[in-house]
Amino acid sequence: MRDRAVALDAADPLAAYRDRFLPAPGVLAYLDGNSLGRPPAVVPERMAAFVREAWGGRLIRGWGEGWMTWPEEVGDRIAHAALGAAPGQTAVADSTTVLLYKLARAAVDRAIDGDPRRREIVLDTDNVPTDRDVAAGIAAERGARLRWVETDPAAGITPEQVAAAVGPDTALVLFSHVAYRSGWIADAPAITRIAHEAGALALWDLSHSVGSVELELDAWGVDLAVGCTYKYLNAGPGSPAFGYVRHGLQETLRQPIQGWMGRRDPFEMGPGHTPAAGIRAIVSGTPPILAAVPLLASLEMLEEVGIGAVRAKSRDLTAYALDLVDAWLPGVEVVSPRDPDRRGGHVTIRRPGFREILDDLWERGVIPDYREPDGIRLGLAPLSTAFTEVHDGLAVLRDLVAGEPPTRR
Repeated sequence: MRDRAVALDAADPLAAYRDRFLPAPGVLAYLDGNSLGRPPAVVPERMAAFVREAWGGRLIRGWGEGWMTWPEEVGDRIAHAALGAAPGQTAVADSTTVLLYKLARAAVDRAIDGDPRRREIVLDTDNVPTDRDVAAGIAAERGARLRWVETDPAAGITPEQVAAAVGPDTALVLFSHVAYRSGWIADAPAITRIAHEAGALALWDLSHSVGSVELELDAWGVDLAVGCTYKYLNAGPGSPAFGYVRHGLQETLRQPIQGWMGRRDPFEMGPGHTPAAGIRAIVSGTPPILAAVPLLASLEMLEEVGIGAVRAKSRDLTAYALDLVDAWLPGVEVVSPRDPDRRGGHVTIRRPGFREILDDLWERGVIPDYREPDGIRLGLAPLSTAFTEVHDGLAVLRDLVAGEPPTRR
């Protein structure tokens, strides 16, 4: 198995990119790239240079010399590199939770204004908790209802389930494109089409998709999308999220957190609120300029490589991880899809007692993620993860499960 990993690393066209991330002393295998990506190696100097020169040297002049339009410009770069979206539909701002609230609330308001009967938000029971919480809050604010679809935690939402749930009362369908627990890739084009046939809008959470799997938001007819940048886009803890609103909706949606940076003229300082034209209207407060510097460094790599090459390696990494699990961990349940077309960038395995060995794994330099119930997630970031790293990390897990001192074989 290790010879195979060595051979895969030798043939890996993205192998050189592993050296473009900062090393982590004492870490044998970092298997949590779907929770927090590694920092690009250029980030410390870029941040220092930005503080010294752009901030320290230009001071307030920086806003007039480019910072003011960073939300749209950085959004367009994410759209081009990772979303399959034309310019003018994506902006960087806030956190995923805040942007999700803005777009979901705007969609529900639009639906109710058009037809007071449309007060249902369709979502699934195994979606990431923040999405469920935001939807519940909006339902309480607007007197709307949540229509829950029961999904299998080992899989995810299907078009058939959505078709059975939507109807004339549906305002919005809200799902994750890649399920946070299982890694299931939803059929976004089909589900979006079903939502439209019911007269509803579709909002996709792309947090476990962007930078890992190929997306075609424009071609799929997606209405709205949000996602974070600290996972496969390696922008760091607390990095800004992005929001996508397709062109045909931008003039009919009014996001609820109106702020000065989303005004037509932020410095007019007059009464009332006239939203800025286009995607800029989803911005509320001061853009996260400092936090965008690491994001831009990571986007450079993704633009060089292309999302197709990233996805190809992601499929190979997860397939190799599954082969190791099958060979070494009898009795461990694979929660993620076996079909690579339905499997995102992480693999989840489950076994009673996994929580108890998590600290031992971390002490031995093997860092996966844990999710209830009893699930270890292996988040394999294609640009920074080696096949030998996957091998060596799972070898430690194998030995701990067997009750043996960990060895490297």
